[in-house]
Amino acid sequence: MSIYNLPSTWTNQNGEELQIKDLQGDVLVMVMIYTTCKAACPRLVANMRNIEEQLPEDIKGKVKMIFVSIDPKTDTPERLKAFAKENLMDEEPWLFLRSTEANTREFAAVLAVNYKEISPINFSHSNIISVFNEKGELVFQQEGLGVNSSNTIKNIEEAVSNM
Repeated sequence: MSIYNLPSTWTNQNGEELQIKDLQGDVLVMVMIYTTCKAACPRLVANMRNIEEQLPEDIKGKVKMIFVSIDPKTDTPERLKAFAKENLMDEEPWLFLRSTEANTREFAAVLAVNYKEISPINFSHSNIISVFNEKGELVFQQEGLGVNSSNTIKNIEEAVSNM
């Protein structure tokens, strides 16, 4: 199944609305986080940066690195923009998305990411980085924190070479 079939509308860190299908044509590397997280999310951000830094230069233009918020109440476009700047991720290939609670739950289910609010500012969630090919089909998932990303990078490279 392609994530491009999801009809949900999302807002990026610049306040622009889009649908996941608007990202068609690139390999997508996605992770679900929330910006006020002090535990796992900073590690996931570091993992994403590490993956992006290890990509060969000739394929970087064909890959989007996407953070999807699991806390749309707190993670407004303005907050996502500030978070992107704080982490030096406020330009290509980085993209930060938020949507409604229902759309976020549906998207998490597709990615097999579990999360639940355990207090107004704290969530328990899966630590999964997902790789989608240009057709929006899931090709690989990296689970855990601080794990070796070589298989993720290999799968991104394979997805780009199959475009």
